[in-house]
Amino acid sequence: MQKNPVVFWELASHDMEESAAFFREVFDWQIEFNERLGYYLIPETTPKQESLEGAMFTLKRAKLPFLTIYIQVQDIDAKAALVQKKGGFIVEAPFNISPRSRICLFNEPSGVTFAMIQSNAGVVSDS
Repeated sequence: MQKNPVVFWELASHDMEESAAFFREVFDWQIEFNERLGYYLIPETTPKQESLEGAMFTLKRAKLPFLTIYIQVQDIDAKAALVQKKGGFIVEAPFNISPRSRICLFNEPSGVTFAMIQSNAGVVSDS
């Protein structure tokens, strides 16, 4: 196991209620408002004993540094449609990054960019 793993993330939104509703409705996450803290908490979404991988690279197309959280989904095209239906914006439509993986970049309603990833051995690469 990697030392000092990523164990938490947070989203600073213009409208936390709208953002919480978006992630509940699109990804079926259990999100609860914590009265004492005054904000929403998202329980752990990664199953126990599974690792959370990451990557670092030098910017090529993007103009500003960024951090992207990837959410694994079963049907990326259906989720991309649901993102738009629930008030999100598709930044980059689903595309193949390898013969076995597809990604899609999207903004949640307040404009923060996230990504979805679909692992599928049956997907054929664009290259």
